[in-house]
Amino acid sequence: MDIYTDNEITWCPGCPDFMVMAAVNNAVLSLIKQGCKKEEFVSVADIGCGSKIYDYLNISGMNGLHGRVVPTAFGIHVGNPKLKVMAFGGDGGVYNEGMGHFVHACRYNPNITLIVFDNQVFSLTTGQSTATSEEGFIEKTHPFGIKEMPLNPLVLALELGAAFVSRVSALDLNQMTEVIEEAVKHEGFSLIEVLQPCLSYHDFSDFLKKNVYKIEPMGYEMALKEAKKWNYNEHEGGKVATGIFFKERKPTFEEKYLKKPA
Repeated sequence: MDIYTDNEITWCPGCPDFMVMAAVNNAVLSLIKQGCKKEEFVSVADIGCGSKIYDYLNISGMNGLHGRVVPTAFGIHVGNPKLKVMAFGGDGGVYNEGMGHFVHACRYNPNITLIVFDNQVFSLTTGQSTATSEEGFIEKTHPFGIKEMPLNPLVLALELGAAFVSRVSALDLNQMTEVIEEAVKHEGFSLIEVLQPCLSYHDFSDFLKKNVYKIEPMGYEMALKEAKKWNYNEHEGGKVATGIFFKERKPTFEEKYLKKPA
């Protein structure tokens, strides 16, 4: 049994996006076995390679505008808080065009799961840099290399008060499945950053294979310290923690604003 559609998949052969989709499939099927209904799951995507997953998952969903996956998912859940909304976006759509929405989702704590396909590049538009591209990265709009340090989304999310912050490698199917399942179960805003090498424009697969190590959820200060250990510059080396950094039950947006006073 699976939740795939019959639509033709247009990802590049061997793309780690296939692994991400398999992890989502496995997590949803596991949750269905635990009593959830397939009709409760909703996918929301914007534009980009990772967002094509919307076409390949046979669940309810909406394909929206680039950079607007978070407010779309937010609105769907507010409209029906019983739904389990999974939002899929890339590092460009979420951390560039959609940064304002990302910031406030961390603050408001809506009960949605955000899965970010972070390959540190705009892949569908053939290789331009994003907010998480490494310093010195050379592409056609930066022929002399990027001069800025990359953004660290996990540190930002933690400092904004996000209650579930995680990072996984797209090369680890089992860990992705486990973290996605935990994120959907979590009541509140859940961030899953998927480090997903782009085989065409930014392939850091070997770096991940050599440098990833797994962690368990920890307290806020330790999680923040752990998130700061890697600065998203592959050329500088460093070990990359994957797993759930921080998880805490906080009042959700729905609980704060949608429940009628007693």
